[in-house]
Amino acid sequence: MNESNKKKTVAIVCGGGPAPGINAVIAAVTLRARNVGFDVIGIYDGFSHLAKREKKYIKLTQDEVSRISIMGGSILHMSRYNPTKSADDLKNVVETLTELGVNYLVTIGGDDTAFSAAAVSSYAKEHGGAINVVHVPKTIDDDLPLPEGVPTFGFETAREMGAREATNLVEDARTSRNRWYFAVAMGRTAGHLALGIGSAAGADVTVIPEEFGAQKISLQRVVDIITGSIMKSYFNGKDHGVAVIAEGVIEKIEQADLEKLGNVELDEHGHIRYSELDFGNILKKSVSRELKKYGKKITIVSKDIGYELRCSSPISYDIEYARSLGCEAVNFLAAGKSGAMISIQNESSEPMYFDDIKDPKTGKTKVRRVNTASLRYKVARDYMTRIEKSDLDNASLAETYDMTIDEFKKRFGYLFE
Repeated sequence: MNESNKKKTVAIVCGGGPAPGINAVIAAVTLRARNVGFDVIGIYDGFSHLAKREKKYIKLTQDEVSRISIMGGSILHMSRYNPTKSADDLKNVVETLTELGVNYLVTIGGDDTAFSAAAVSSYAKEHGGAINVVHVPKTIDDDLPLPEGVPTFGFETAREMGAREATNLVEDARTSRNRWYFAVAMGRTAGHLALGIGSAAGADVTVIPEEFGAQKISLQRVVDIITGSIMKSYFNGKDHGVAVIAEGVIEKIEQADLEKLGNVELDEHGHIRYSELDFGNILKKSVSRELKKYGKKITIVSKDIGYELRCSSPISYDIEYARSLGCEAVNFLAAGKSGAMISIQNESSEPMYFDDIKDPKTGKTKVRRVNTASLRYKVARDYMTRIEKSDLDNASLAETYDMTIDEFKKRFGYLFE
């Protein structure tokens, strides 16, 4: 058989953390690729084995994927291994894929995996390789640079599951009385998930990193926002509530304050390992101390929301959405194209090329953050109970803190500078 008649092979690599809908993408890629005459292999554990020249994979067939679309998790498992940290790793990835006879690579992941996919595509091209690459955007953080209003797959399921959990906390706080829950929602650099959960559940206040702009903030600023929400609720006759805080707020905290939180560990991509910092408990202790100054003693319970969302069975929206992305990823490759992230916009498949979604400052994939000028954020903010600039002239609210108007303005005015 001459080279042109050899059967083409598609490899699937899953990077980063899990998200609902991954298996639906795997199934769609497999079935569509086989329908157009390609073989399909699934690489286990992200790029970790490829970078070590290890060939750990499974040949994917219709029988292997026939009912996996409704399942959570990933049948190929996941890894955050970063092949771009080493030139040797990148070389090993491309050469191992080539030895496996791979012509096409489909990566499924977030911004870091997209960056790795772009690097693999570039390396293969520069060294005369023949591996066309397409990336399928996956993250419950919803922070990949898609157009506003276009979610990453997995986000809607995670928001739905997270909102159910937060709604139960709202009801528990109401039933127990004199109790607040601090729910720290997953979201490394963007507040999409926290805002979605807080808005849908009717949380009293949601704090996201985007509301602080580009500046670094003190831990006290976050404490004052939450304390203000609690005190204003008391002023309005409500002694219970729920605060949702995006874990990405940690990235905004000044280095001096961050060092007080404990030993900070970084992952393969240089990001803070939030799981090593009990941010909810830190806020709980800090807010409790602040409330004590004003004669308020309440029960505060901290709760992380995130890991239990990542492997949820996808809702129907994400199953259908993920299937569309997987199918269009194969169509993109079959057309001889390479080097893009696939997206669905206005019911059409739209490739977003790696060079176009690269941040010129960092060289990495751009991060989409919450647009605080959007209607979505404005409505969410209007529903929150938190100290606003207009409250600084409220003498009755100042009395709740046992302060004069001038003292109240001096204490909390900085929140609006």
